[in-house]
Amino acid sequence: MSDPNNDHLGTGDEVQPDLDTDIDLDAEPAEATADDDADGDAPGGGYEEDVPAPPGPVNWYLLRADELEAEWYELNRWVERLRRTYGLPASVIPPMWHRHDELVWELSALHVHWLCAYHPEQDGSAPFGWHRDFADARNRLRDWVAASGTRLDRDRPTRQTTWPGEDPADPVEDVFVADRDKDFVDYVTAQVAERRAAEDAFYAGANPETGEIR
Repeated sequence: MSDPNNDHLGTGDEVQPDLDTDIDLDAEPAEATADDDADGDAPGGGYEEDVPAPPGPVNWYLLRADELEAEWYELNRWVERLRRTYGLPASVIPPMWHRHDELVWELSALHVHWLCAYHPEQDGSAPFGWHRDFADARNRLRDWVAASGTRLDRDRPTRQTTWPGEDPADPVEDVFVADRDKDFVDYVTAQVAERRAAEDAFYAGANPETGEIR
């Protein structure tokens, strides 16, 4: 399990090319042709193949249990670095953002956007576009935080509007935040256990011979 306090802005999965610093002065010079470059056989020709493709969107509903745990800790590390880098107040990113789906989806989208903007194959102006979208995202985050009622030192579930025919919503009460990091770990552990239980129940109904769901 990853450490939620480990400050890394990226995902930690970026692959850097190996640089050969041992130069043989007596070696024959390499003659690269146009065909070699096209086939990726020339020196450095395989660089692009070593760089992972930009990530796609994260659908939190569809992640397997192990994937869910990894994404939670990856997003937590990035959000921690983000709030410190830009000095963001709790009115934009509150300590208990992980307990509010609207904040999770917004921050997750911003994270993937950042990864794509700073991808080695991206255009040099892409980070400027990310910062423009970051300004828009901060306004939305303020709206989410104000609507949810979560604060720096306390939290409460986002209020739900009861539609006709539905059972009344549970009363919303403020909870004092004593240790944010511990709460995050406990919350993620419970989320992963719930997702794993759902997976086990799903596969328990599968035919072991055909794999079909009975």
